[in-house]
Amino acid sequence: MAAEAATKFLAANTYPEELLPEVFHAIEAHSYTANIPTRTLEAAVVQDADRLDSLGAIGIARCLLVGGRLNRPLCDNEDPFCDGRDPDDGQFTIDHFYAKLFKLPATMKTRAGRDEAQRRADLMQRYLDDLRKEIT
Repeated sequence: MAAEAATKFLAANTYPEELLPEVFHAIEAHSYTANIPTRTLEAAVVQDADRLDSLGAIGIARCLLVGGRLNRPLCDNEDPFCDGRDPDDGQFTIDHFYAKLFKLPATMKTRAGRDEAQRRADLMQRYLDDLRKEIT
């Protein structure tokens, strides 16, 4: 829907018509859940940027805020860090780090995206390591 709205807006504002399909693709391919392969550098950059927003200090804040908003417990009291069970981010907030967030660096399309994603994932891991020390 966003890709359609953006290209309609651009077309109505004299954006070069021949570029509209690539703009549409870059926007539609950014979605993690849509799983649309990128076919242009621009789409790869937009997808990487979108995924980077889920990582690092901002990613930690977003994850905790969403979990709170959904009234999910922070973690499983018996196995808070998924050491002996599969993560269930539909049930526990911390599980989202293991179910999705730590997998994002491997999905980055650009070298710069991979490097920054790994830096941010490492920060998140340090946070969880500190949390583990405090709650166990």
